[in-house]
Amino acid sequence: QVQVVESGGGLVQPGGSLRLSCAASGFTFSTRTMTWHRQAPGKEREFVALITSAGGRTNYADSVKGRFTIARDNAKNTLYLQMNSLKPEDTAVYYCNAVGLESVILNQGTQVTVSS
Repeated sequence: QVQVVESGGGLVQPGGSLRLSCAASGFTFSTRTMTWHRQAPGKEREFVALITSAGGRTNYADSVKGRFTIARDNAKNTLYLQMNSLKPEDTAVYYCNAVGLESVILNQGTQVTVSS
């Protein structure tokens, strides 16, 4: 079963930091470009960040550039998202995914709430 399990979300004050993790199973993680997306209440899911299979290239949405860092550990089949200088508008459910497997991956996301 192709699966990812996101964790690390929570409630944080504006300006704070969180590190999200995504544990992958059921596919060859090290060969897949991985992404983070997020979905806020009442809004469509939006792209946050991408990292290629070996980690050699990353890409970020303009809204998070300079504040978020995507990383991966292929030995642990785990994807990360370090989020710094968090803003209330970062509040959303965050999802990880593997490019090309989006239609088959089961994931529930992790809630991030930025509020004072």
